[in-house]
Amino acid sequence: MSTETRNDFFIYEVFSQKNVTASFAHQFSLLAPNKEVALTMARENFLRREPCFNLWVVKRDDIFGLTPEERPFLERLDNKSYRETKGYGDLQSRWRQHKERYEDQQKQAKSGS
Repeated sequence: MSTETRNDFFIYEVFSQKNVTASFAHQFSLLAPNKEVALTMARENFLRREPCFNLWVVKRDDIFGLTPEERPFLERLDNKSYRETKGYGDLQSRWRQHKERYEDQQKQAKSGS
C-alpha cells in the first residue's frame, strides 16, 4: 500500500448499545476510506458476534477530549458536599438504635409507674 493510498483512509471508532436502556460502549477501531464503508465494516464485523440495538461509527479525528493539563478544571468549584448522599449508608441501623432506645424508655416508664 503506497503512502498516497494510506492518506485516503481514516481511523474510525465503533461504539455499540446492547439495548435501549444501555449506555454506549467502545468496541474497536477500524480503518476505512469514508463513513459509509466504516459503518458497513462495523456492521459486518460486530453484528456477527452479538446482538446490538444501536451502533455509532465516529471518525477518531472528530472525537475531542481533555488533555491531562485540562483535567484539573473538572474539579468542583464550590463546596456543595451537602448535595451528596454520603452519610446515609448506616441510616437503618441508626434508626433501629433510636427505636430500641425509645422502646426501652417506654418499658422503664411502664415498670416505674
